[in-house]
Amino acid sequence: MPSLATRPTGPTSPATDAGRGLLLGAVGVFIFALSIPMTRLAGGSAEAPQLDPVFVAMGRAALAGLLSIVYLWATGARRPTRAELRVLALTAAGVVFGWPLFLGWAVRHVDAIHASVISGVLPLATAVIAALVLRQRPSLGFWLCALLGLTLVLSFAWWRGAAGFQWADALLLLAVLSASAGYVSGAGISKQLTAEQVICWVLVLSLPLTLPIAALNWPARPVAFSAWAGFAYVSLFSMWIGFFAWYRALAIGGTVRVSQVQVLQPFASMLLAVPLLGERLDPTTLLFACAVIAVVWVGKKMPVETQP
Repeated sequence: MPSLATRPTGPTSPATDAGRGLLLGAVGVFIFALSIPMTRLAGGSAEAPQLDPVFVAMGRAALAGLLSIVYLWATGARRPTRAELRVLALTAAGVVFGWPLFLGWAVRHVDAIHASVISGVLPLATAVIAALVLRQRPSLGFWLCALLGLTLVLSFAWWRGAAGFQWADALLLLAVLSASAGYVSGAGISKQLTAEQVICWVLVLSLPLTLPIAALNWPARPVAFSAWAGFAYVSLFSMWIGFFAWYRALAIGGTVRVSQVQVLQPFASMLLAVPLLGERLDPTTLLFACAVIAVVWVGKKMPVETQP
């Protein structure tokens, strides 16, 4: 199997790039689909806590960062320029710190299925931020879908909170915004650096913070083996290998186009949470999830005009 780091030796057609981008995007989405259940598995619940959410978030980035040093050295990657460093720092704020920290705190208090439904608006949020950053002008239908998607997840959060919002829902929305911003900035710089170098440099540059914070929050008591298994997954796959496929997909297939495959992620996350965590998927939750995914899918199909 050829390496993901291999660059094309000749020009490719837009249709070929779109197909490769969608395929790699699907691989990334499948890897990321396990992130929410595995984060819940690693951190446990408020009633039965396991690893501290701060340790999970910083520890996974620190472990992946140490592996990234080896990768960058072995591949002879060049150092980022000053302008690239600023974009990498923005990417790190979203995918290294924002998403895992907010998600880790949230799933201590809500189950993985609940978090999966709320995170279902992630593809639409990514498209909104991409449109703003790329100075695009989405159609009225796009904005209506974005508003409807937000209304649906807020309604779901209200219903699951017994006619009231939980503070964990606000954390989940902050996690979605963080991930969206990180996806867009990471995809943009993937045109100067390879997709693998982007996430590796993001993780290496974060090490001065992630490594000591993880060490300070090392578990002081024994935790279940399953918690360490969840931590291993989010460190190696969610934080590292998944981005190899995801950033390359966004770079070659287009952020707005490829991010539409992410509509499958909530379904996969919910279905995987049932055997992994023993959670129950009730019909109303499934209905909300289907509605959110349908709105996101329609929203991704709405025309977006690119300004000169």
